[in-house]
Amino acid sequence: MCRNITTLRGLQPVATPVEIEAAARQYVRKISGVQKTSPATEAAFEAAVAEIAHITAHLLADLPPRKQPPPTLPPLRRIALARPPAAHRGS
Repeated sequence: MCRNITTLRGLQPVATPVEIEAAARQYVRKISGVQKTSPATEAAFEAAVAEIAHITAHLLADLPPRKQPPPTLPPLRRIALARPPAAHRGS
């Protein structure tokens, strides 16, 4: 359905609340067609994101462990890996 949503089950370390919310947000964007909220869409959009993130967290907690890790990392982890480590500043 939406190629931008990556598999969260089986990640090590486990998916964070931020990653779960990002996936829920992407899902709601896709199915609603709302890319940027307006005053008319914001409340419904944010409520849907919160509910889907909550349900997703429960689903991930209730499923058995995967035998293999997911084939791709979520976008937030890819960004973190691509970012160079912060330079240490001397005093």
